Formats: sequence, C-alpha cells, structure tokens
Amino acid sequence: MEVAANCSLRVKRPLLDPRFEGYKLSLEPLPCYQLELDAAVAEVKLRDDQYTLEHMHAFGMYNYLHCDSWYQDSVYYIDNLGRIMNLTVMLDTALGKPREVFRLPTDLMACDNRLCASIHFTSSTWVTLSDGTGRLYVIGTGERGNIASEKWEIVFNEELGDPFIIIHSISLLKAEEHSIAILILRIEKEELDMKGSGFYVSLEWVTISKKNKDGKKYEITKRDILRGKSVPNYAAIEPNGNGLMIVSYKSFKFVQVDQDLEENMNEDMSEKIQVEPLYYWQQTEDDLTVIVRLPENSVKEDVHVQFLPDHINIMLRDCQLLEGKLYSSIDHESSTWIIKENNSLEIFLIKKNEGLTWPELVVGDKQGELIRDSAQCAAIAERLMHLTSEELNPNPDKEKPPCNAQELEECDIFFEESSSLCRFDGSTLKTTHVVNLGSNQYLFSVVVDPKEMPCFCLRHDVDALLWQPHSSKQDDMWEHIATFNALGYVQASKRDKKFFACAPNYSYAALCECLRRVFIYRQPTPMSTVLYNRKEGRHVGQVAKQQVASLETNDPILGFQATNERLFVLTTKNLFLIKVNTEN
Repeated sequence: MEVAANCSLRVKRPLLDPRFEGYKLSLEPLPCYQLELDAAVAEVKLRDDQYTLEHMHAFGMYNYLHCDSWYQDSVYYIDNLGRIMNLTVMLDTALGKPREVFRLPTDLMACDNRLCASIHFTSSTWVTLSDGTGRLYVIGTGERGNIASEKWEIVFNEELGDPFIIIHSISLLKAEEHSIAILILRIEKEELDMKGSGFYVSLEWVTISKKNKDGKKYEITKRDILRGKSVPNYAAIEPNGNGLMIVSYKSFKFVQVDQDLEENMNEDMSEKIQVEPLYYWQQTEDDLTVIVRLPENSVKEDVHVQFLPDHINIMLRDCQLLEGKLYSSIDHESSTWIIKENNSLEIFLIKKNEGLTWPELVVGDKQGELIRDSAQCAAIAERLMHLTSEELNPNPDKEKPPCNAQELEECDIFFEESSSLCRFDGSTLKTTHVVNLGSNQYLFSVVVDPKEMPCFCLRHDVDALLWQPHSSKQDDMWEHIATFNALGYVQASKRDKKFFACAPNYSYAALCECLRRVFIYRQPTPMSTVLYNRKEGRHVGQVAKQQVASLETNDPILGFQATNERLFVLTTKNLFLIKVNTEN
C-alpha cells in the first residue's frame, strides 16, 4: 500500500521583509463608480434546514460576482430573471450598463430547495454553469473578448441529482478527445449518522467528453466522489487533469459511486454503531482483572482459558474471543478465572513486575476498555502536579517564564483543528502528497495565470504568503510567489470581514466587510521624499499604504473581485467599481 508523502511549503526568504514597519493610512481619494442594476442579484438565503457552519461557509458566504480571468476587467453575475449579466470595463469614465450574454432556460424561482446559481470560466471559449437546482450546463461561448464572435450555446445539459455549486473546472484536449472536468460541491444529510449534525460534504469530480472524430454529443464519462466533514477552503483540478488539490480542516477521501458507495457507507455505519467493548479491564500495582461478557446460559465447560508467562488465549466453545501477547509477564500459575452469575467471565492475572502500569492488556488489541478507579486517577494527577498549575503564568519573574496568554491578542488565536493540503491522484484516487498547514490560516485564493491552478494565500506568522501550485513539479509542487507583509495579522483584526482578494500582479490586497467598507493594502512603493526612522537610525525609502473606501449603500455586499487596476463590489441592486491602480 502506497503511503502519501509528507511535504512542507518552502518559504523564499528573499520575498520576506523582516524590517516592514506597517501600513500608513492614506487619505488620497479613490475614484468610485456606481452602476444601478436592472434586476436584483439572484441571492438565495439559507433555509431553516441549512443551519450548520458548513452551510454558512459554502452557501451563506458565497461570492455572487465572478471574474473572467481569461479577459481583464470582465465580471459576471446572475440576476433574478435568470440572466447572466456581464460588465467589461474599457474606460472608467464611459461605463455602459451590464449586458445579458445568456439566459437560463429554467425558472429559478420554481425550485424550493435550490442553491445559488454558480458559474466557472473553464477556458477562453468554455463556461460551466449550474442553475442551483441540480442541473449542469456546459456552454461554448466563442472568444468572449470579441463581441462579434461571442455566442453562448449549450452543448451539454443534464440533471445530476441534488442541487450543487461549481467549485472549479478545466478544459482538456487529449488524442482528439475534448474533455471538461468539473468539481461540484454538495452538503448532504446522512440520516444514520448519530454524531454531530449528521451532514457531510460531498465533492464530485465529473468528466464530460466528446471524441472529435465521431462528432457525437458530449456525455459523462467519469464520476468520482470525495467525502469529508468540512467545506474545503480550496479545491482545484490540475491543468492536465491528473490530480486534485484540496485545503480543508477535515480530511477528504474518495468513495465509489453506486454500489461501492453503499458498501462504504455501510462500513462507516458499522464503525459508528459499534457495540460495547469485548472486554473491560482494570489494574492495581499487583494484579489485573479482566471481565468478558458471555452469552446467556454459558457454562464452565463452554469456556477455555490458557495462561502462559507472556500470552493469553480465551475460547468460547469453538470461537476464539481473545488471543495474543500480554504487555508484560504474569505469574501464569497463580492466575485464575471464574464465571459469575451475571454471565460474565472474570479473569485474575498476577503481575510479575509489581508496580508496572500497563497501557494495554494485549499488545496491539483495541477491543477492550481500561477502567480506572478514582484512587488511581488521583495518584496519576499527583505525579503530574509539577507540570501543571491552576494559575495562568504563576511565577512570571523566574528566569524563563512560560507564555502569558494575556499578551496574546485575539488575532493571534487560530482554530483548534489543524488544516491540511492534500493532493489526490486522478487515476488511483489515493492521496499522494500531504502538507500539514498547522496554524497557517487559509485566507483566500486568486487566479494569477488562468492556464495554471488558482493560487492560495496562507498566513505565516504575521505575513500573508501567496502559493502557486505546480502539478508538474513533483519535488517542489508549491511555489512561494509573493508576500503581503503583516497582512495575516492585520486581516485577523477585521471582525466583520466577508470577502478577501488580491490583484493578480500582487500590487495590492483588499478585503470588504459585510456592509459598505472596503480596505485596500498596497505593496511598499518608493517615496518622492525620503523619511528617517529615528528608532533604528536609518532612512526609509518606501512606504506601504492602506486606503479605505466607503460605499454609498446600505445593501449587504454579495460579491467582491479584484483585478490589477480595479475592485468590483456587488450589492443586491448595485455594482460598484473602485479604481485602485492606473494603467502602467
């Protein structure tokens, strides 16, 4: 069995700035343009049965504004009339109205359990679309940058079951066969799951293909399903279609469709609905007591117990209940057993090494449960007392004081669970690479090069580091390409933040709150006048600026996208454009 390689992310030290002094608030006004929408955005609010944190992450915080990374400054949204609306900006002072490029053939309002409609720009000429009711569309668009040749036509249209949203998609051309691989997400209820909320996250990898030589229609050629307990922060298919990368707090694993899926669910259920332990055991400094529950009407003749100095074997009629090597040696001649009136087998083992605490009865056996009495627990607590204290930092004056939690700020506190970055092989469906991200909090993703996988940004200490996956480089699969100084620390203090983004050329990062306010953090730029740092006695040649924009609306922000020059902010009834950079 192949074991996944444990990898690490290699930080490029030259991209870090240990002398970064922070962002300086700039009061320079930012040009802001407002467009009123003909129809409201097709927002879908969470239903009463979508009450978990995973529903909020996947659907409640959904970004309704979509950026076409193949064409600069082109954004799309879907309105209540089922129209896909596009705004392409050529000149800020001559903005036109968003134009309709496609209309969904189904009535969005007719489905009671629908999700938000989602769209992904697969290539410069292909688009994948979900109407939120469970139907998937693959659309050929022509060259979207050229209005004369742009024409949206459905080439695939099929119901895929329960409603879903599209996470990612790619276009592949191999040996005269054109394929489109799509990653879709659902949150489904598992009725037999008695633990937690009973919901699980399903990621389905769907491949749709057509062979050019026979000219047949596009059809589904492959469907693979991954299941997990948390909504992935990041999930993307590799450009060559050979693998999949996921960043999540809880691990995912592939399950087979149809019959194998049912078998997998039955296996999971059998683990969850597991009966009581096969045996219970407890110990003192001198001996051990093992209690095994027997079937009713069991008699002494049905039971056979064999003691050896370091081995035990328990048989019931012709069935072996327990057999294996003991953790330590026993006095097998003095050890005994008896059948009690309550149909239980009670075994007494005498330790050869008195005072030795056994962590397990039989080496490697997990069928039993150790019962500790209160006196044992008190003795263990007393032995560990020197390692703990009821007071926080009880003696801060000693030579090496422990960490004082009062010195930590809220933005230094991370989730208890540790997230991981996993790479899955598309053919074997096994995990090939794992990166334990620890407390490197996931921040956002951005498409730097549409022909490559999306980049993801992680917090490293106080900074925010941008990583570009390279599926072709097995030894160095993730490249550190940019750093936003101190942004990991700064963003953590924004309690009401909703969306996070950065320019594809890394010139700035931006985040918005649920209402009105947008914060922009620029990379350090040279100053026209040189400043002097008195504390360090050196000249400062460049400064990183922070700017704040306040939108003239009381509607909640539903979408947020960044390009090299502009920020696009979508509310229920308006589309705002903020000019961040002037064209080089």
